[in-house]
Amino acid sequence: MKLRILGCGTSSGVPNLRTGFGQCDPEEPRNRRTRSSILVESGGMRLLVDCGPDARQQLLDAGSPALDALLVTHDHADHVHGIDELRPLIQLLGGRMPLLAREDTIGRLKDRFAYAFLDTDFYPAMYAPQEIDDDGRFGDARLRVVDQPHGGITSLGLRFDEGGRSMAYAIDFHEITDEMAALYQGVDLWIADCLMQRPHPTHAHLDMVLDAAKQFSVGQLLLTHMGNSMDYATLRAALPDWAAPAHDGLEWN
Repeated sequence: MKLRILGCGTSSGVPNLRTGFGQCDPEEPRNRRTRSSILVESGGMRLLVDCGPDARQQLLDAGSPALDALLVTHDHADHVHGIDELRPLIQLLGGRMPLLAREDTIGRLKDRFAYAFLDTDFYPAMYAPQEIDDDGRFGDARLRVVDQPHGGITSLGLRFDEGGRSMAYAIDFHEITDEMAALYQGVDLWIADCLMQRPHPTHAHLDMVLDAAKQFSVGQLLLTHMGNSMDYATLRAALPDWAAPAHDGLEWN
């Protein structure tokens, strides 16, 4: 099982168009963050988790890998507005790409991107939507999911287990449920939403995530979905040795 952090930034990225790098050092390349997404490889298959507006450049930076499926955690713009960028990779499949998501998310994607799910005289449909199972498989990995509170909606949290190793991805949540705690317990690597250091109404903050990681007895914590108040070097120096900020292009295997 392999993982690549394609992007670890918040919805506006870092730098953003209004406040730039904010409190982040612009000379530190790991402070340059595209919208949050990961690439997971297991058993020779590759799963893209979310496809935000930066998907094209993220996948080019990763070497334009062939993809076998797309998983959408929720339908906010920073997680799905790159849905058309995958067309060249879908053409390599010779058919529709499986799109895994909750039923309500699939419905909203069909409303907003109808062309991506319909065959026409000019273009074939791009995606074959599949409602995701709570407990299933991808490649050689067991894949389990949980619904996470995220403002007025939910996002999908993920756990992958393969060969005695485990990795979890908890993007976009603002509180932790008992179901989340059960899924993430004892995971080797936990990649967790951490928008800023102070509390936020729809996202996790630093103390919340650190406390949860200790409660879950995770092996390693990586912070993701970070805004421009979260300077890489400052965080790195302050965090315990089992925690670190993620950065675009980071790989784990």
